[in-house]
Amino acid sequence: MIWHTRPTLESLAKIHDGTAVAHLGIEFIEVGDDFLVARMPTDHRTVQPYATIHGGVSLVLAETLGSCAAIACVDRTRFRVFGQEINANHLRPNYEGWVTGTTRPVHLGRRSHVWAIEIVNAAGKLTCISRITMAVTDIEPR
Repeated sequence: MIWHTRPTLESLAKIHDGTAVAHLGIEFIEVGDDFLVARMPTDHRTVQPYATIHGGVSLVLAETLGSCAAIACVDRTRFRVFGQEINANHLRPNYEGWVTGTTRPVHLGRRSHVWAIEIVNAAGKLTCISRITMAVTDIEPR
């Protein structure tokens, strides 16, 4: 298991109350020993003018998953994590239903984490693949 503090579905929902994540309808649905899963609807909040899911919104889902996973892997009394870089390849459009993202670690180092995020449609077909690099920094005394 990779978690320093294993997240719960309740704690993940609570920290996103009133945020962009909640506004977009993103829901955390599974916490595994080495992965997180969340889903997002394809609706008026998440589509672009061609009525397919907006690529930037897919990145919100990806970054949310990678960031939440990274923070759960460090001692939050000593460290903070910040997104350094994110990329994505949008592979197919999604016009309806939910997309589901799963993140798993590629690298968990002392000063950086790399997370891979796969987003699939309701049929299980890959719609987007993303990777995020998170910086792990010391909390500076005040």
